Amino acid sequence: MAKYAGVSKWQVQQVWQAADLKPHRIKNFKISNDPQFADKVIDVVGLYMNPPDNAMVLSVDEKTQIQALDRTQPMLPLRPGQIERRTHDYKRNGTTNLYAAFDVLTGQVMGRLTQRHRAVEFLSFLRQIERDTPKKLDLHLILDNSSTHKTKEVKAWLEKRPRFVMHFTPTSASWLNAVENWFSQLERRSIHRGVFISVKDLKEEIHRFIRAHNKRNAKPFVWTKSAESIIQKVARAKQSLGNET
Repeated sequence: MAKYAGVSKWQVQQVWQAADLKPHRIKNFKISNDPQFADKVIDVVGLYMNPPDNAMVLSVDEKTQIQALDRTQPMLPLRPGQIERRTHDYKRNGTTNLYAAFDVLTGQVMGRLTQRHRAVEFLSFLRQIERDTPKKLDLHLILDNSSTHKTKEVKAWLEKRPRFVMHFTPTSASWLNAVENWFSQLERRSIHRGVFISVKDLKEEIHRFIRAHNKRNAKPFVWTKSAESIIQKVARAKQSLGNET
């Protein structure tokens, strides 16, 4: 740009800084076009901000195809004046899938690791939730719109268990599901920096992280943004996109 405008790079930097322009940065976004977007947002946010009595609110999702990665050379550890270093390439040693249920009230997490990601595995996780939760409480589950959550087998199982109430987030709105934040913590604090020579090692680390989280880091999930403000913000974004086309 400096060459095109016939000015120095320093002058370009000053203009960008004065106008708060950061052309080197970019963010990804996707606006939900779910026709029931508003109703679903009101439903899910209502559970977060005003949960029903005598019930547990569980944010449920799966983190699929977690890779057991081993570096091709040993990592160089952190030391004064030097960040931790690792090779850019790696060896793949298999994958696993994690089903998790995040208790909004306590922050506790239930997890299940599976070899495959199908409705069969999801049903097994629902049975685990049924076993490991107090029978006197209703269970309100917040989920995304994965096809594995809505098969005939899953629906038939749920029809026989009225204590399960399913609440689906809008399409392209995974940010509305509280467990996604916990998945992000798992990725940053454990998996991303880990070295795993086998799927067994990866599974042990995930189980260790869940135990450590439940023992020391679990805390109630607090949602502060109202459903109305979310709906209005998405409406403004859609209007902005319409003006750009």
